[in-house]
Amino acid sequence: MLALSDAFEKMQASMGHIKLHIPGPVEVSEKTYKAFCAPMIGHRGQGYKDLVAKIQPQLQQLLSTKQLVYLSTSSAWGVMEGSIRNLVSKKVLNCMCGAFSDKWLDVSRRCGKQADGLQVEWGSPIRAEAIDKKLATGEYDALTLIHNETSTGTMSPLAEIAALKRKYPDVMFIVDSVSSMTALPIKFDELGIDVLLAGTQKAFALPPGFAVFTCSPAALAKAATIKDRGYYFDFVEFQKNAEQSMTPSTPSISHTYALNSKLDEFFTEGLENRYARHKKTNQMTRDWAVKHGFTLFPEKGFESVTLTCVNNGAKPGGRTVDVAKLQKLVKEQGFLIDGGYGKIKGTTFRLSNMGDETEATMNQLYAALDKAMAQL
Repeated sequence: MLALSDAFEKMQASMGHIKLHIPGPVEVSEKTYKAFCAPMIGHRGQGYKDLVAKIQPQLQQLLSTKQLVYLSTSSAWGVMEGSIRNLVSKKVLNCMCGAFSDKWLDVSRRCGKQADGLQVEWGSPIRAEAIDKKLATGEYDALTLIHNETSTGTMSPLAEIAALKRKYPDVMFIVDSVSSMTALPIKFDELGIDVLLAGTQKAFALPPGFAVFTCSPAALAKAATIKDRGYYFDFVEFQKNAEQSMTPSTPSISHTYALNSKLDEFFTEGLENRYARHKKTNQMTRDWAVKHGFTLFPEKGFESVTLTCVNNGAKPGGRTVDVAKLQKLVKEQGFLIDGGYGKIKGTTFRLSNMGDETEATMNQLYAALDKAMAQL
């Protein structure tokens, strides 16, 4: 009988597996897949309660919070829409700096909420001064922010923006950290924001289909006043169930097992070591781009630490290549890179270093990229 590692490699080979270096989903390890495939247990039984009770303090430590952290069997967008339904009664300000943050305005309006967009040029961050001017009108009771905009590789200054909460305590601050959570410290209680959420298919390096999030006491109190907040993403229901180490509806037990395994990995490595690893591998990717004559797409000083968005003509300066051909040449060597997203598809390309990637694994990608660049 084949050992698990041999069987795993044989399965990947038979499927013609291409290693993922796209912004998500990212590569999932053999160890994580093994945990994901653990035998089923009853989701209302003591076994599942014990599993959730074990990972709860780890999640709280990861997010630096005393609040309970919730498990949602959904993509992050489920919780993002849920935040709008739970927390907006007057009008929401959607901060927009890329494809995904831009989309939140449309989602808000589809939920029947009054919404305005705070739009900045793609590649530029959201800044506190611009938000301050909008919130000073008194029109808004919530705002949404994507911390790390994956379409542009731009990271907005979360601490600077969160400081505004002290000035506008009644405004709900909702933050998507889908591609930043676990790759750098995000201290929920210290920031004073109201919702922090992430999907598991990016920096967590888990399969897609699961999300984690936490809420402030103020957010839970506000949600309790909203009569049409629905059920599946009802924050009050999440809190009541989390107090019993449960979920409001049927959870993905497999994801919970995999998350348990992953959290153990995080704390074995050490969170600070994990953060340093992401910073190092991201700088290596930026250095690779500069070595080949490229510039970066994001505004300097606001680059993501989990992926690199390489400028390929979207902005003046630097080298340009045939991105589709580059992708093809790299894929022939067993790696998948991203060819840009939305209106900057082809005029940028993106390289992910998030999740389990190390200096050694990233060097394998750079070698494939170097070979491909030599053929362009």
